[in-house]
Amino acid sequence: MVYLHMPVDTALSISETGVELDGYGPIPGALGREIMANPNSVLRKVLCDPGTGDPVDLGRSRYRPTTTLREAIRVRDRECTIPWCRRPARHCDTDHLQEWARDHGPTSLANLAARCRRHHRMKNTPGWTTRHDPTHGTTTVTTPLGRTHTGERTSILAPNTLPPTPKPPLPDEPPF
Repeated sequence: MVYLHMPVDTALSISETGVELDGYGPIPGALGREIMANPNSVLRKVLCDPGTGDPVDLGRSRYRPTTTLREAIRVRDRECTIPWCRRPARHCDTDHLQEWARDHGPTSLANLAARCRRHHRMKNTPGWTTRHDPTHGTTTVTTPLGRTHTGERTSILAPNTLPPTPKPPLPDEPPF
């Protein structure tokens, strides 16, 4: 499955901008509409909060998120939410930010994030701490040496316009 992010005005040919093909980057509006018109394409509407750009919450009380909720996380986050990681969300785990069993964290859009397996496990490694601020869409990681790194999630209403820039390696990567 590949995700195509396209604002409704581009889908209606009012605009030619803002289209992003997941795992590739920005593409022309005409190509996005061509992909959409393909009879083999499966389309899903994602209604977003106009103020934040976040998909509408589909919270649950069970540990495992539904397929729809996992898909909403992938659409929203696009990639691992750890600041220096660019692994596509489609290859990530869906991680509870506030732990479900220990802290009674809800299985909801607000408490879940895309994390690659390595960074999903990092939260339980001594010396590493991760804080997520859902109001601003930021994730801050503190390393065992006390360095902090903050990353900000891009709204799905504002697709990336430039290819991703590689992040510099950190001197104290986790031990796994």
